Amino acid sequence: MIQITIPTPDVTIHKQKEPQLSHIYGFTDFHLISRETGGIFMFYNDRDELLFVGKARKLRPRIKKHFEDSVSIMKNHRDEVTKIEVCIVEDPVHREIYETYIINERKAKYNIDKVLYK
Repeated sequence: MIQITIPTPDVTIHKQKEPQLSHIYGFTDFHLISRETGGIFMFYNDRDELLFVGKARKLRPRIKKHFEDSVSIMKNHRDEVTKIEVCIVEDPVHREIYETYIINERKAKYNIDKVLYK
């Protein structure tokens, strides 16, 4: 049996209730997410329910795309996101494994691909 442990987030940012002048989608600490490193990211709502899990070769641009893109699965649910957790995972195979594992272990609400629990 293979044991997989969900990595501890390297960065966690929260949406501000009253956004300041310098913010991206209500997240004033968006700059803490790396532009150049790869990893996995998790979107949570205000009840700490996991909404979506994704992976990226470059984290910050990919996360921003979910808030801007008209084809993102999150396009109708962006306002629900109040917390973003990021785990740095450079190896693409490990990213794929963690993403699939977390989606199914924590039953991410809006992931439709890689779902094995339905």
